[in-house]
Amino acid sequence: MNPKISIITITFNSEKTLEETIKSVVEQDYDNLEYLIIDGGSTDKTMEIVDKYREKIDVVLSGPDKGISDAFNKGILYATGEIIGIINSDDILLPGALQSIADYYENGVDVYRGRTVIWNEETKQKVSIEPTMKFPISRRIKQVCHQSTFVTKEAYEKWGGFKLCFRYMMDADLLHRFYKAGAVFKYVNTDLAVFRLGGVTNDNWHKKIRERRLLVTENGGSSLLSWYHTIRFAFFQTSKKLIFRLVNPDKARKLYYSPKQ
Repeated sequence: MNPKISIITITFNSEKTLEETIKSVVEQDYDNLEYLIIDGGSTDKTMEIVDKYREKIDVVLSGPDKGISDAFNKGILYATGEIIGIINSDDILLPGALQSIADYYENGVDVYRGRTVIWNEETKQKVSIEPTMKFPISRRIKQVCHQSTFVTKEAYEKWGGFKLCFRYMMDADLLHRFYKAGAVFKYVNTDLAVFRLGGVTNDNWHKKIRERRLLVTENGGSSLLSWYHTIRFAFFQTSKKLIFRLVNPDKARKLYYSPKQ
């Protein structure tokens, strides 16, 4: 099958990494591709880079938004593909990724989940991580693998897009919500994208505490459960920081991200 696949890249002052991201998308060996770039009103050379590849980009929007979730939703609204993937402006879509999604495509599947490669640009170390496939709210979140998650347009129309109340955990919330609603998840047994360490995901974990609690309560969990997950998250982050001081961070990541499910 040859489903139309839409790729969304959101940008804001992304001149340092954007060109590599764009090239990883437009150089895919897959002819039924739609590419959308949603820019938040960049003031650097981001739009100059976009213009350089304008003939290969189907939709370009640039202007103020209400945050990352809002930018994602704009892209989803304009996307016309049967399947939608989101590759942020500091991430990389691996060669052959779209063909792999097409090979696994089948009617009745709502969410396709492949592996994500975590890349430490400074040390050149890479670790491939397995995506979590089940998202009950009682379970600790493992690997969201946002970059290697592809969702059907129909699923977004049925269960909604990203909630604006989330700045960091909008992808985890969406997966919990879809799972609870009965969405069908399918594992794609290959590396699909590269996540470059840095950016909003690596922001101070203290900023994510409130969203940990919100994630649980927004998806039907109790206040007690939300505090349990929050405390557990804080303990884990503190322990990880200590381990990274004692052990080479790349070795620690390989240990942590080794398949456990």
